[in-house]
Amino acid sequence: MLYATYQSLDDIFAPLRTAALTALNFAPRVGGEMAGPFGGMLRSHAALMEMVSRFKLSHERPGFGIHSVRVENREVPVTEEVVLDLPYAKLVHFKRDIATVQPKVLVTAPLSGHFATLLAGTVRTLLRDHDVYITDWKNARDVPRAAGPFGVEDYVDYVIRFLEHIGPGGHVLGVCQPCVQTLAAVAVMSEDKNPATPRTMTLMAGPVDVRESPTAVNELANEKPLEWFENNVISTVPARYAGAGRKVYPGFVQLTAFMAMNMDRHRAQHEKLYQHLAAGELAEADKIRHFYDEYFAVLDLTAEFYLETIERVFQNADLARGEFTYRGRKVDPGKIRNTALLTVEGGRDDICGLGQTTAAHDLCSSLRPHLKRHHLQANVGHYGVFNGGKWDREIYPVVRNMILSME
Repeated sequence: MLYATYQSLDDIFAPLRTAALTALNFAPRVGGEMAGPFGGMLRSHAALMEMVSRFKLSHERPGFGIHSVRVENREVPVTEEVVLDLPYAKLVHFKRDIATVQPKVLVTAPLSGHFATLLAGTVRTLLRDHDVYITDWKNARDVPRAAGPFGVEDYVDYVIRFLEHIGPGGHVLGVCQPCVQTLAAVAVMSEDKNPATPRTMTLMAGPVDVRESPTAVNELANEKPLEWFENNVISTVPARYAGAGRKVYPGFVQLTAFMAMNMDRHRAQHEKLYQHLAAGELAEADKIRHFYDEYFAVLDLTAEFYLETIERVFQNADLARGEFTYRGRKVDPGKIRNTALLTVEGGRDDICGLGQTTAAHDLCSSLRPHLKRHHLQANVGHYGVFNGGKWDREIYPVVRNMILSME
């Protein structure tokens, strides 16, 4: 019923958005500026029409928008190449035409309501010195039910499969939520002496042990029993989509929860967007547009993955307590002996509290001290750990140096 209600409301507003776009197309312009003595009034009207046209969510994956990168003092073209296509995700390789062999890095993207393209800034920076791959998750509502279920352990399967496809000598970088599955995958591969076990594992702002410095996100996951989440936020995909009948945690529900945590900030940003548009300050407007185009592109999670994540990661902290199982076997990060560990946390992270990612160091008890490193970045929130100026200038050099040290 939840999904059907959302879809009905979206359908109702669709003609209004279309009308607003039509009005924008007919706005009189001369040389890119609103024409005549009423230019200011026309810009205000056009700004209002654009705000109305943007009143929607997208369920389609945006592009990464990475067409070139500067490598060795020259601009090198970048092309996205799907090298492995599985039912729930593609392994995307950012191919560059360079002769130099650089370290292969798999970025494990969060499966938490947004597409992997949210990490475009992370990938763009890594591409300067690395051969980068990413887990490009598909929208569950577009995956036929015949593909079967997809849970937390299936995510671990995908990480292992992708690392095996990349081959020996790779590195893995987990961002946010999948730090748990990434750590579990590396532990399993280490115990099995898998030749594709990565040389380094970087875990960035992830809930390895949510008992440390609990945040509002952790408290929300624990204030209700698992049955409450199953009964109140799980819905059925409507008949019009390929995944019709599949039980999912809708991306629009996750987005609503994220926005509710910082509603004043989002409201202020949209007020700024309108003001920039009305004033003709298009460069400033584009920055806000770009962020929200990405932020409002949502994907659905399978019900089993969402509910297992709530139970096994946020309510029970299975991995931190030594109770995490994978295909019937206990996962022991103590089996990791040769994969160097780097953890990164943000000093102002209100989603993943201080100490939650660092907990990986205690779990990886067999790693010698010189194979462990932690970086605390002051004055950044959750998103700033892997995107933006601080990531680019201060965090990334630490990541690069860790990877280089194991080459």
